[in-house]
Amino acid sequence: MSTVVTGALILAGCSSDSEQTIAESAPEKLEGTVSLWHFFSGREAEVVQSVIDDFEAANPDVTVEVNSGQDDDKLQKVISSGGNIDVGLSYSTAIVGKFCSTGAFVDLNPYIERDDVDMDDVLERTLDYTSYDGVQCTLPALTDTGALMYNKTIFDAAGITEPPKTLTELHDIGMELTTFNADGSIKQLGFNPLVGFYENSPSHFAAMTGASFLDEDGNPDFATDPAWSEVIEWQKAFVDEIGYDKLQRFTAGLGQEFSADNAFNVGKVVMNMDGEYRTAFLADQVPDLDYGVAPLPVVDDAPDLYGAGWLGGNVAGIAKGSDNKELAWALLKFMTTDTDAVVKMANGLKNIPTLHSALESPNLEVSDEYRVFLEAAQHEHSVTMPATADGAAYAESFADFWTTYQTGESADLEEGLTELDAQIADAFELAGQ
Repeated sequence: MSTVVTGALILAGCSSDSEQTIAESAPEKLEGTVSLWHFFSGREAEVVQSVIDDFEAANPDVTVEVNSGQDDDKLQKVISSGGNIDVGLSYSTAIVGKFCSTGAFVDLNPYIERDDVDMDDVLERTLDYTSYDGVQCTLPALTDTGALMYNKTIFDAAGITEPPKTLTELHDIGMELTTFNADGSIKQLGFNPLVGFYENSPSHFAAMTGASFLDEDGNPDFATDPAWSEVIEWQKAFVDEIGYDKLQRFTAGLGQEFSADNAFNVGKVVMNMDGEYRTAFLADQVPDLDYGVAPLPVVDDAPDLYGAGWLGGNVAGIAKGSDNKELAWALLKFMTTDTDAVVKMANGLKNIPTLHSALESPNLEVSDEYRVFLEAAQHEHSVTMPATADGAAYAESFADFWTTYQTGESADLEEGLTELDAQIADAFELAGQ
């Protein structure tokens, strides 16, 4: 079935080499079938379905075929090959640069302009990772940010009354709360400094120092921004003090990040960098856990950074292979720009709303813990990774470098970062950045 479209067709800008045509006005009536692919499963998929139910209730002649629990890699491959997907919801902001530049996701600007969508209502920072080179090929479908979660019971037992605000305090409290078994192995970690553990990614450490990823000309900034060296040296010293091999063995025995035996859930790690969604998992998996949430600790000489976090979340777009782009746009617009829909999704998933109107809605459920994340998402110094033509490659290259550096195999940090920048610059050139 096809969407009813009224009005003459007009030409509009497109993210690929082919011309994109859309109707002069939105359809007066929506009807037909549209597909939605997303990665959520279980409890979270039910939340998404509840919003889809609202869309269908408002449009009784529309059927949404929902494909939940789809692996993100599969979603990207099907879309890239022009497969039969109308709307794709991905957790990977890394696809944006590639999908915008190749047209794998269609340019939404013509639809946005035609329907006079209020883009000022969208959190400005999220537009950095949902568009590329002027092409808005995705819209944010909630976002993630980070904070420090800490076990209040263990804090109280140690007589610690306040969470750390600086990297020095994070180190000192982390070491104080780290205990060892008789054989010298780790029994409990105050804080796990290893890159690669749960949410300990380079982009998340960036929020602690305000480090930048690209300079004003779009070149990699890892060697030239001193904030990177500062946080890497702090992290490496922390690892060395505990012992890399000990940390590796301890971490290898911990539960999976999203399982009920997550290391924070069971008290094996006392303080943890994590996202706002963890509040929902804790309520579901360990409702009796006494925990607190505080902003991420920051470098000692930059107190103005305190309160910031990282930003990066789900993105949704219309696949190039969609035969029903008007209906796909209507569904996408509802899920990402309708205030009530965004609030409902945020309440159920405990992700951060990406609309100012949703953040200010009296219907948004806000606990003391969740509020810390809401404030971080709106902080002027929160960081996000900009979209690039090579997708996630540059972030993966940096993560690989840091993961190797923390082992002690690479001695010269400045030289390593300089080489890394050169490699990434070459990759950018090959990708057409």
